[in-house]
Amino acid sequence: MPTTKHPAAADLARPSDDAPRTGHVPRLDSRHLFGQGKSVQIEHEGKVYQLRVTRLGKLILTA
Repeated sequence: MPTTKHPAAADLARPSDDAPRTGHVPRLDSRHLFGQGKSVQIEHEGKVYQLRVTRLGKLILTA
C-alpha cells in the first residue's frame, strides 16, 4: 500500500486561494492531524496544549 504524506497542520489551516475571505472557517479532518496516533501537541501563544482522542472517540484539549 502506498504511503500517503499528510500536509502539516499549518498548511491545512490556510484557506485556499479560491476560498471566500470573509466568514470562512477552515475545517480540518482529524485523521490528518492524528495520523495513526491518538494525540498531538499544539503550541499557542507560547503554551503547549495536548489534543487527544478518548476511548469513546471524543476529543479533549488540555494545557
